[in-house]
Amino acid sequence: MLEKEKREVLRFAQEAERSGLCRHRSGNFSALSRENGLIAITPTGKDRAELLPEDIVVIDREGRTVEALTGMKPTSEAMMHLAVYRARPDVGAVCHTHSKNATAFAVMRKPIPAIVYELFVLGCKKGVIPVAPYARPGTRELAESVVEPLLESDVALMAAHGVIAVAENLKEALLKASYVEELAEIYYKTLTVLGHEPETIPAEELAKWAYPKEIR
Repeated sequence: MLEKEKREVLRFAQEAERSGLCRHRSGNFSALSRENGLIAITPTGKDRAELLPEDIVVIDREGRTVEALTGMKPTSEAMMHLAVYRARPDVGAVCHTHSKNATAFAVMRKPIPAIVYELFVLGCKKGVIPVAPYARPGTRELAESVVEPLLESDVALMAAHGVIAVAENLKEALLKASYVEELAEIYYKTLTVLGHEPETIPAEELAKWAYPKEIR
């Protein structure tokens, strides 16, 4: 069941581990099947490097386990994934990471502004990477906390927690999470050198990007 989605979840969960976006069993990943509405999601309590496709759990939109071939439980933050799929029908994948620089800003509850133009690829309608309010991991409150920020952006910092990124597929979701970490590192270094906030790019300027018509 959901063999394609399971392989996708496994592939990009392990890629997040290799790239340093997640460590020590932190983070979780899911992919939605457009065919039947079921969700393949990472299990709780197992190292990603040791995961096999059959360890990936299948749940329904109500959080009920539909298939768990090796007896694993879905991630304790499954409710957060379900809340995102309900709020964003365009989303087909959810990626939650704990990358260091981005998490530092999440700890500070500090949004990351558009210091470089690449922020436009993250769907940030207000020109910043927003911060979801704090809620205890694994709770309904946490699930609800990410909904509003993700209505204005495809990425968000989670206060005192990490990063969440959404897209049509996990490849794009993980790419967005990688961009967040890169932007966080650039922002941190810029603040350190300048000692004050750098100039930023207004949201209306970000919205003007288009592929150049001169290139055919």
